[in-house]
Amino acid sequence: MKTNKIIILLLSVVFLGVSCSGDFFDVPVTSTMTADAAARAADADPSKVTSFVDAIYNTLISNSLMGDGAHDSFGYMAILHGSDMMADDIVMTPLHWFNFDYLHDNREWDYRRTNIIWRYFYTVIAGANNVLSMTSAESASPAILAARGQALALRAMSYFYLVQFYQHVYPVSSSGGRPGVPMYYASNEGKENITSRASVATVLAQVEEDLTTAVSNLKGWTRSSKNQVDYSVANGLLARYCLLVEQWDNAIAAAKEARKGYAIMPASSIFDGFMDINNPEWMWGYDHNTETTTLYASFFSHISNLTAGYAGVNYAARLVDKRLYESIPESDARKKWFQTNPASIKPAITPAEKTVAWELPYANLKYGYDGAFTMDYLYMRASEMALIEAEALAQKGSGAAAATVLKELLSQRNPGWNESSVTVDDVWLQRRIELWGEGFAMFDLKRLHKGIDRNYPGSNHYSSAKFAVPAGDKRWIYRIPQSEIQENPDISEADNNE
Repeated sequence: MKTNKIIILLLSVVFLGVSCSGDFFDVPVTSTMTADAAARAADADPSKVTSFVDAIYNTLISNSLMGDGAHDSFGYMAILHGSDMMADDIVMTPLHWFNFDYLHDNREWDYRRTNIIWRYFYTVIAGANNVLSMTSAESASPAILAARGQALALRAMSYFYLVQFYQHVYPVSSSGGRPGVPMYYASNEGKENITSRASVATVLAQVEEDLTTAVSNLKGWTRSSKNQVDYSVANGLLARYCLLVEQWDNAIAAAKEARKGYAIMPASSIFDGFMDINNPEWMWGYDHNTETTTLYASFFSHISNLTAGYAGVNYAARLVDKRLYESIPESDARKKWFQTNPASIKPAITPAEKTVAWELPYANLKYGYDGAFTMDYLYMRASEMALIEAEALAQKGSGAAAATVLKELLSQRNPGWNESSVTVDDVWLQRRIELWGEGFAMFDLKRLHKGIDRNYPGSNHYSSAKFAVPAGDKRWIYRIPQSEIQENPDISEADNNE
C-alpha cells in the first residue's frame, strides 16, 4: 500500500547515519533474503542490528522528518510539549510556536500537528518493525533479544500514544470497539497489517503484548547508556499502559519493579534545571551534545525561561497556571520552581545573558540552561513510578496504602506532609505539580475524564485562551491526517474523526 512506501522512504532518511557498508544491512533486509537468513546473519554480528536500534532513538530527537524546518517539530519532546499546552497547567504569553495547541485549534486533518504526530510515531514503528524483521524471537543471543526488546518497547510506546491522540479511550470498558489507528507488523510475525483503523481493543492488546515481551527480553541485559530502553524502562512503559487500561494491580507491580534501584531525588536536587541525564533519579532520556542539538528547534528553547531561546527572550514565556501555583503549600520545595516576586528569589541556574522571561510573574524556573544548549531530555524518572503506584492504590480504594507510597515522594518535597489516606484526585494534584512540563497533563485529563477551565476569576492565561473544554470533547482528539487519507485506500474521509 502507498502508506508503507512513505514510511520506508522516511526510514531511508533516518538511517542514513547508520553505516553498515559491505553487508546485507545496506538495504532493507526483507527485500534481499529470507527471514531465516537475515536472523542467522544478525546472530553472527549483533552490532549491525544495534545500529538500527540506535537509529530509532535518533528518530526521537529528529527535527527533519517533516522537511519544513519548523521550530515546533523536534521529535518526541515536541509532541509531548504540544500535548501539555492543551491542558491548563502551562500558561503561554504572548502567543508564538505551539499557540494553536494552546488554543485547542490544531486538530484538523490538514494541519501540521496531526501530521507531525502521525509521521513521527509511524516512523518509529517502521524502524522497530525493521529490527524485528531482521531478527528472530527464538534467537539465543542476548544482544539480539535485547535489540528486539527495545524495538518492541518503542513500537508499543508509539501505538500507546497514537491511540490516545486519535481516539477517546475512556471509559476503557466500553471503548474497545471504537476505531483506533492502523497496525503494522514485522514481516516475520505472521500477522497481517491492518491498514484500516484497527479497533482500540486491538491496538491496546498489541501494546500489552509488545511490552510484556519487551520486559522479558530485557531482563538481565545491561544497557550502555540511559538513551536506551532497558528492563526498568520497559516496566515503566508497562506501568503507564496499565494505568491507562485500569489494570491497577499490574500497574502497581510494574511501577514497583521499574523504580528498583532508583531513589527519589532529594529537594536539593530538584533545582538542577532538569537537564542532566546523570541525575540518579532519571531512568530514561537523551544525552545531548553539540552534534545533536539545535538551538531554537528544541524543547528547552520553548520550556525554559532561563535560556536565550523562545521562552527566555519572551517570544513565548512558559508560566505556571495561577490556580495550580496557589494549590502548592508554601512548605513545598517545588513552589520555588515558579516565582511571583523576582526581587526576592534568584534561580538556582544562572539565566542566559539578556534573558528576561524568568522575572515574569509565575514564570517557571524548573528547566535550566547549561550555556551551550546541550541540555538533556527527560523521558522517565522514578518519581513518576511512585505516583503511578500511589494512584493505582487509590483507584483500588486503598487510600492508606496510597498515602504511604505518596509519602516516599513528598518526604523529599514537603516533609511536613503526613496524610493518613489520599484520593485519586489527591494523587493527580501531585502529578500535576511534580511532572509539570514533562508531557503528562493532557493524557491524565483524558484518562481521568476531566476537562479544563482557564476562565476562572484571576486567571493568568492569555486572553484568547480563557475558555473551557469539557471532558470527552472532540477537541481532545486529532483527525486522521489528510496525507494518510490520500495515500491509504483503506481509510477515507468517512472514517475520520468528527
